[in-house]
Amino acid sequence: MLPSIEHRISLELAAKPAQVAAAIALLDEGATVPFIARYRKEATGGLDDVQLRLLEERLGYLRELEDRRSVIIASIGEQGKMTPALLALLTDAEDKTRLEDLYLPFRKKRRTKAEIAREAGLEPLADALLANPMLQPEEEAGKYLKPAFSSNQGDNPGVQDAKAALEGARHIPMERLAEDAALLQWLREYLLNHGVVESRIIEGKEDAGAKYADYFNYSEKIGMIPSHRALALFRGRREEVLNVALRLDSEAERPTWDAPYNPCEARIAAHAGIRNQNRAADAWLSETVRWAWRVRIFPHLETDLMSTLRKRAEAEAINIFARNLKALLLAAPAGPRVTMGLDPGLRTGVKVAVVDATGKVMETATVFPHQPRNDWEGSLDALGTLAEKYRVSLIAVGNGTASRETDKLARDLIRQRPELKLTSIVVSEAGASVYSASEFASRELPQMDVSLRGAVSIARRLQDPLAELVKIDPKSIGVGQYQHDVAQSQLARSLDAVVEDCVNAVGVDVNTASQPLLERVSGLSSTTAQSIVAYRDSKGMFTSRAGLRNVPRLGEKTFEQAAGFLRILNGDNPLDASAVHPESYPVIERILAEINQDIKTVIGNGKLLKSLDPAKYADAKFGLPTVTDILGELEKPGRDPRPEFTTAVFKEGVSEIRDLHPGMMLEGVVTNVAAFGAFVDIGVHQDGLVHISALADTFVKDPHSVVKAGQVVKVKVLEVDEKRKRITLTMRLTDNAAQPDKRDDLSKQEGKRKDNSFRRQQKNEQKHEQKREPVANTAMAAAFRKLKGK
Repeated sequence: MLPSIEHRISLELAAKPAQVAAAIALLDEGATVPFIARYRKEATGGLDDVQLRLLEERLGYLRELEDRRSVIIASIGEQGKMTPALLALLTDAEDKTRLEDLYLPFRKKRRTKAEIAREAGLEPLADALLANPMLQPEEEAGKYLKPAFSSNQGDNPGVQDAKAALEGARHIPMERLAEDAALLQWLREYLLNHGVVESRIIEGKEDAGAKYADYFNYSEKIGMIPSHRALALFRGRREEVLNVALRLDSEAERPTWDAPYNPCEARIAAHAGIRNQNRAADAWLSETVRWAWRVRIFPHLETDLMSTLRKRAEAEAINIFARNLKALLLAAPAGPRVTMGLDPGLRTGVKVAVVDATGKVMETATVFPHQPRNDWEGSLDALGTLAEKYRVSLIAVGNGTASRETDKLARDLIRQRPELKLTSIVVSEAGASVYSASEFASRELPQMDVSLRGAVSIARRLQDPLAELVKIDPKSIGVGQYQHDVAQSQLARSLDAVVEDCVNAVGVDVNTASQPLLERVSGLSSTTAQSIVAYRDSKGMFTSRAGLRNVPRLGEKTFEQAAGFLRILNGDNPLDASAVHPESYPVIERILAEINQDIKTVIGNGKLLKSLDPAKYADAKFGLPTVTDILGELEKPGRDPRPEFTTAVFKEGVSEIRDLHPGMMLEGVVTNVAAFGAFVDIGVHQDGLVHISALADTFVKDPHSVVKAGQVVKVKVLEVDEKRKRITLTMRLTDNAAQPDKRDDLSKQEGKRKDNSFRRQQKNEQKHEQKREPVANTAMAAAFRKLKGK
């Protein structure tokens, strides 16, 4: 019997069942992952947000599995076909695939050819030939002729001759074999280890599908295909450029009908007790096996395994997207500095917005430095006037069309007006247009033209990427690959979880936060966030966390979940600006009373706080983990987990791909991290790729372990393909651009060694599986044993 859900999850997380049970109870009560991870460590034994997200996901899957199990057991019971052995198998099914395999023979389906054959009375013929291969098939078949007839199930063609009888009877064992759960399990596992996915270009699509050139004649083991290649294959197939199919590694060419059995067909024959000994019915039985494999079982398993491949690839792509999004959201903020945002454009001009240190819009404008007007000097004069008027500190340049030209404009301004002490940074403008046209933007900037709102967003996202990017659908931020090819609901859930975790990790100033930012705070919904903003606008700034209790529709449960993540800066109580939850304030009061100090003296006093013993102040309600966190927070109240702000300096004179040459050393910003490497913006309109093998001097299994989105890196240009717009970079600065040094080969050899090790492990597992018969306790196997006298 399967262990409980709590026990299964505990094994997967390497946690204690009690920890998992406590976390599940809290989730069921409506607690959020950030709240549980931060403020319920005693209950969960310190499970972190990553573990809790995995727990939450697995809990959903396993509960769905149990619901489906109940439905299947009830369905089979209603059909009167449940047996103790089948019930045991259903009860012990560990995943949905196994459960559905067992249910296959009992699933309500459309009228099959096997059912039509049974209606015509052909099942005894099939059973007779299986039981006694010495019988003459044609002679036996002649006993089952029957004219066409109608039944409750519909019209039946009957059995016109011996050939029709044998063809109809064949579908009965074919269906039994195709619905045998134990056999399907073995065949599926064999295909996972020996299946090869191959793709071929559809004739005449060579030019239209040029971007899929790597897959025109491609094959790879299904278990070895990385997510980016799998998704590329599926996209090529969807766009009707590629033919993508699964085959056995032993069948490079489609075998003829009279070819020897492949390993799967041999397994099917052995499972059914069919052996070709040149007896009268052996040829018919052998063909039945081949028909079962080619017509019923393989197409079903191909669809199943390709679907599994897609799901695995999507899950990995979503995970990469989520990790990139997290890095971008937690990128270093430039902070409260007056910033000028430039949204680049050619014909329509460069949109300009100046925002103050809090992000409030001071002034907007449009300048036309590029074609067709080419008003370079006039644009410099206008930007200089704005920068001087508002004491601008930073210039944020969007990285869209004409970004390099616009960045040059900003640099010319810096060079001509050194007294302004300006700094120019190119920032990602992904999603800025989505924000500009959004309902929230129209409420936030109602009198502003849509085209100018993008410049405001660009300026604000330099000041505080997290606060600005939460206003945009995470899928529009553009730090993933194939995001339109994956399950959108799953992608949305994953990215929303990332945004929630990031917002709560940083904390939110309740007096300045926008509604979209507040919506991401633990426990707050769109309605309560709107209520907070409305209350703040009508009553003025909050002076304490306790004041949040006066907000309409913000109840005690919501307050409990949200309060610790909401900050009140310069309020009545210094603790309200920290991550200490109000429920823990009594602990601090006890500490202050014992050491005879006030809170203002204690906050930030590292020496004093480190001298205190957390265990001394722990009790039944507030355990050691909570007290330890409280003292750590008092030492650095409201600390921001994000890194310090740094910027990349693009090389002067390098603004187009044609300006690059092998060997050039550059500084750039990582824009995206994929399974195969990292893309880096080096200031030439086209990101370069640092392949995973060129990220470090040692073997790299996961690029995220070396780089993350938004990171400033130094790279060397290895190769430039201007025609295909491909730039090959390396972060191993000693690599030779013309001929990479031997370390490249060593890195590849290391990767090959690990791949070979994995393949050897698979091979050993396959040998072990081949020695082991599938569990032969299904209805099909029982029927064969009875017929063969086993």
